[in-house]
Amino acid sequence: MKIFYSENNVDYSSYTFSYAIYAMREGQEDVSPIYDKGFLPYTGNITLESETFYLARSLRVDLARFEDTSENRRICRQIEPLGVSVELIEKDKFDLEEPTFKALCEAYITERIGDSNMTQERWNYILKSSIGTHILKFKNADKTLGYILVSLTDTMLHYWFSFFDTDYMKSHSLGKWMMWRAINWSKERGLDFVYLGTAYKPAALYKIRDHKGLEFWDGQQWNQDVKLLKEYCKTDLEEKTSDRFKNLEEPNSFLNQL
Repeated sequence: MKIFYSENNVDYSSYTFSYAIYAMREGQEDVSPIYDKGFLPYTGNITLESETFYLARSLRVDLARFEDTSENRRICRQIEPLGVSVELIEKDKFDLEEPTFKALCEAYITERIGDSNMTQERWNYILKSSIGTHILKFKNADKTLGYILVSLTDTMLHYWFSFFDTDYMKSHSLGKWMMWRAINWSKERGLDFVYLGTAYKPAALYKIRDHKGLEFWDGQQWNQDVKLLKEYCKTDLEEKTSDRFKNLEEPNSFLNQL
């Protein structure tokens, strides 16, 4: 991978000069090391020809430490009567024009994501990317209930985009269960990590509350301090005078740990 920096905000009053950090995938290199450095796929510009990643507060599950919580077990009991099975399908062998898949994705985007956040053009761009390698299909005897687009390697799975029948939100926590099932499925197959996207703002707290074995990229390393992560999420929307390093009460202790 090639890493590059893009200058962002300038604040001379606090000597804060921000840079956004990106990684460009070189050819079809293994994406595992890219994810391991805290990067996630960037699809905000659909004209980009190179597969580009952005550095962020990425969240992942260390499957060696993962075990079910009481909330996981509660949701599993709720879903069990539906008789849902999971099928892994290589994206190259999956019909992306299949009517059920298209209809379910389009309905979910309209209801839950918003057409302004996920245009059809952007979704098509994402589907064409080789970063997404497989589809997890969730179905029962009656119908298809949902899909997850994932990036799967020998060591990791990235839970990239999920889509499900929103009618079940009224009676079942289907979305939560699909996330749990993807993590559990990955552990069953001996993978090391499941990446769950970013962990910002209070809206991300459901990911953090529901699963054990979590760690987040703190800019230097994978940090297992979930209490600190929750505090970050709860205060993300508050205005900050400068970056977190300048606001540390004991910056020398931080530097000595590097």
